[in-house]
Amino acid sequence: AGGQEGLYLKQMIWIVISLTVFFVIVILPLRMHEALSYVYYFLLIVLLVALMFYGRQGGGSQRWFDLGFFHFQPSELGKVAVLFVLARYLSYSTKSSQHFRRLFFSALLVFIPTALVLQQPDLGTSLVYLTMMLAVLFFSGLPTVYLLLILAPAFSMITSFHPLSYVVLFALLIVILIILRPRAVMASAIVVINLVFGIITPFLWNRLAEYQQLRIKVFLNLEDDRLGAGYQIIQSKIAIGSGGLFGKGFLAGTQTNLNYLPVRHTDFVFSVMGEEFGFVGAVLIIILLGAIIFLGLRTAMRVRNKFASYVCIGAITILFFQTAVNIGMTLGLMPVTGLPLHFVSYGGSSMILSWLLLGLLVNAELNWQDY
Repeated sequence: AGGQEGLYLKQMIWIVISLTVFFVIVILPLRMHEALSYVYYFLLIVLLVALMFYGRQGGGSQRWFDLGFFHFQPSELGKVAVLFVLARYLSYSTKSSQHFRRLFFSALLVFIPTALVLQQPDLGTSLVYLTMMLAVLFFSGLPTVYLLLILAPAFSMITSFHPLSYVVLFALLIVILIILRPRAVMASAIVVINLVFGIITPFLWNRLAEYQQLRIKVFLNLEDDRLGAGYQIIQSKIAIGSGGLFGKGFLAGTQTNLNYLPVRHTDFVFSVMGEEFGFVGAVLIIILLGAIIFLGLRTAMRVRNKFASYVCIGAITILFFQTAVNIGMTLGLMPVTGLPLHFVSYGGSSMILSWLLLGLLVNAELNWQDY
């Protein structure tokens, strides 16, 4: 009980700090962040490199600085730093004749921190960086064929373990290229890149940490390791299902109180909400997060400044992607990635990021005519 009370106290402190950050972000002009975007980015790279030498080891990864009174995870707040620098670059690079150049430098800006985060290893955060980049690039008007250049290799990697699926995907890719009719150089590049990714995927698989491979295998077949890596997901589904329509009541969940569900206060907090507050409580959480995302999209569509618009798109992409992955993970629909649920999961870095993103959206909404 003392341990639980300690977690509640720490989380309340983080909420107070996060609310302070929220109000500061709402007050500060977005133009200031635009001017300092490359400074934020440089500091992020320095922190991620320093983490390789001075980071705290835990759970098979090295993601945090141990500052004594709390553990700081640079890659969490780094999502905003990467978003700022990407929005800054794209807002100053709008010529239609520079599509490939925009794609190349945008990818370069994002891939550098992504590579540093991957070596920690932190696959979940790396996917957030890449998904955010794709969303902002699409919103900035990058042609579909360029997005295909980025997305297709990912599907080639996924299907490369099944030869027939890979052949079908490759045939579909050829059909899409015939329909889109890109320039010969672009079409050739897409074909070659997908061939290369299909060939090297087995080698990349062997580079993944053992626990990451196991998570993916368990996602594909939970029954392979019911008492090992599959245990969390199985217990999570039991907890959510046992909540029924209205739940068992606050702090009355048996799966969580009897410690059947590990890391219930971080990655699997949605399972706790489902057990204690039932289907109604779980849906309410989804509706509230969905409302933030919808209103953020509306702001992104009408704000006059391109930098602010791209920041809004990036912010709601982070919120949507992590929400979808976290909830999907607890339901066994996605692999366990370690991505927290915004505004709900325990953790200082995650809570600050959640309110920081909301602050950016509120700032843009309040000043949409001024930018």
